[in-house]
Amino acid sequence: MASGHGLAPLDGILLDLGLSSLQLADERRGFSFRAEGPLDMRADPDLSVTAADIVNSWDERELRRAFGELGEETEAGRVAAAIVRRRTREPFLAADDLGRFVAGVKRQRRRGIDPATRVFQALRIAVNNELENLQHGLEAAMRALRPGGRLAVISFHSLEDRITKQYFIRESRDCICPPHLPTCVCGHRAGLRVVTRRPLRADSAEVARNPRARSAVLRIAEKIS
Repeated sequence: MASGHGLAPLDGILLDLGLSSLQLADERRGFSFRAEGPLDMRADPDLSVTAADIVNSWDERELRRAFGELGEETEAGRVAAAIVRRRTREPFLAADDLGRFVAGVKRQRRRGIDPATRVFQALRIAVNNELENLQHGLEAAMRALRPGGRLAVISFHSLEDRITKQYFIRESRDCICPPHLPTCVCGHRAGLRVVTRRPLRADSAEVARNPRARSAVLRIAEKIS
């Protein structure tokens, strides 16, 4: 987009990976486990696969992997098995139906967090290819920056932050060869300087003003070449 509109190279880029409050509040989008609307979760309505498609068609192994890897759900196997059993009788079509079902299946409870949170996170990530898009976005941002320009990324869960951290580390090194190789054969050269050695987090005053900031993590890097 920057190149197409004649804006590149840029002095700074901010990637805010948070969800749109407008989308969350729209029950027709199905992002919330309390929404009575369809089990959709597509950020882009033109995408072909919905959360309902995944829940009602993926096999138990695929669901277990998605819940465990994308949602970091500790009861991924239990939830996946229960979903497969239930959908043979009645498919999941509404977001709140799935939310209530997952809450009834899970044994572990965390204070202040709905039991369906991690399952819904996994489905949203899968539907929208969020992790792959983040990787593409980081690489595109790197190309669009001018030397001395800065890239700032605000993440809201550990998977996003891990991808950002690993990208910054990789691109700040001259060599990315496996450790067992005696000499460098990759030819990679550092293109970034990590500005935030430790991620920045909201302080208590900011969280009090904006509770959604409690999980936000900010990392910044500067392009050097």
